[in-house]
Amino acid sequence: MTIYSVVLSGGSGTRLWPLSRSMWPKQFVHLIKNQEYTLFQSAVLRLDQDPAFAAPTIVCNNNHRFIIIDQLEECGVQAGKIILEPCGRNTGPAVTTAALALAEEDPDGVMIVMPSDHIVADENAFIDAVKMAIDVAQTGQLTLFGITPTEPDTGYGYIRRGDAIEGTQAFRVKSFFEKPDASKAKVLIESGEHYWNSGIFILPIKEYLAEVERLQPELLYACESSWQGAREDLGFLRLQESAFSAAPDISIDVAILEKTSNAAVVPFVAGWNDVGSWSTVSELIDKDDNGNSILGEAIVHNTANCLIHAQRRLVVGLGVEDLVIIDTPDALLVSAKDEAQNVPKIVEGLREQGRSESELHVRNFRPWGFFESLNIGPHFQVKKLHIKPGGIVSLQRHQHRNEHWVVVVGTAQITHGDKQFLLNENESTYIPATDWHRIGNPGSAPLEIIEIQTGTYLGEDDIERADDIYDRLTENL
Repeated sequence: MTIYSVVLSGGSGTRLWPLSRSMWPKQFVHLIKNQEYTLFQSAVLRLDQDPAFAAPTIVCNNNHRFIIIDQLEECGVQAGKIILEPCGRNTGPAVTTAALALAEEDPDGVMIVMPSDHIVADENAFIDAVKMAIDVAQTGQLTLFGITPTEPDTGYGYIRRGDAIEGTQAFRVKSFFEKPDASKAKVLIESGEHYWNSGIFILPIKEYLAEVERLQPELLYACESSWQGAREDLGFLRLQESAFSAAPDISIDVAILEKTSNAAVVPFVAGWNDVGSWSTVSELIDKDDNGNSILGEAIVHNTANCLIHAQRRLVVGLGVEDLVIIDTPDALLVSAKDEAQNVPKIVEGLREQGRSESELHVRNFRPWGFFESLNIGPHFQVKKLHIKPGGIVSLQRHQHRNEHWVVVVGTAQITHGDKQFLLNENESTYIPATDWHRIGNPGSAPLEIIEIQTGTYLGEDDIERADDIYDRLTENL
């Protein structure tokens, strides 16, 4: 029997703004100093070295597809399938679509479903727990990992265990309780019968799909239609957009697990953390003698129990306590620790105001590399373009902006109208508005260009593509 890992990477990570943003969410960020892998990379590596598990199936946001590829290459993992969601529809449709994809090749298989943004400190204990849970799942049980609570946390859902399942370390699931208030959480913990819901599931594929058909036929129909209409695109599997968009926006817990009588829970202790807030992040970082967690360059005096994350400049804490201070090039968060869980409300407000800080960093990643805004003013903007070896910007033009390019590192292959030429270090060229153009890096080292834009409108949506090796003709990505 083959065991399939399914990694869900559709979230936007708003709770860790401003470091995490919808176009570069927390699972792709190096949150902790000297962290070798991102949370996403750790998730795909978690079972990759064990031959009992097939190459991971990844379900992700379409806008993150090239980030996924880059991060897989960095950590040396070859994915089995990468399924692109055209829009977010929660974990119910994501898990169901993955099950349908895997059922085509192995309907009797078992899949372990994991979020891409959690930490598991003890990887060996995790694998041991997974293998034990697989034995339970093979009996037809939809199996959940339950974390033994350490405090009455209000940020997690709770699972109440029922009778023990003979011959295993698992229990039947008696009930669920979704994110209780503090007093209720205290009661749940004191009962000794409740676990935190980790969001990690071990599911027999055939039995899971049968339960979806019984309990959520509308969900199954939408997922089947979107999967049957999927198309291959540069190694990705693009779900059919209108069918997937019609799927209910619902979690697997609400859709299936809270309704089925066929669920089991396996207690799990392996240093699990969902990295759900800045306060949680502070617990993962070494502290000084006054309880301060510091990443980056910071100086503190008469300061206690603060989290300071400084990306590019010196941050000074003087006579403050219990604060979260997250400094990025274009946004600064200062929050009381006990208010950090409300960061998503700020992000929602930014979206309502149409502010780009909710989605984008100063550094914006593209499949060919990234660009970084250096300065912006009335009718001008200065950017640095970093184009990786072999990277090629789309053949494009703009209606409202002119572009001046200066090569500072490497050699650029330039297309301007019907002309093609090389541009070396300290050489420049000018692209007037409406002229077709593109840049490529033919070298074996990164290419860096300073781009000076001038014009009446400098938005990223002022782009018309005629050709693109990354198949983005209709996207601003």
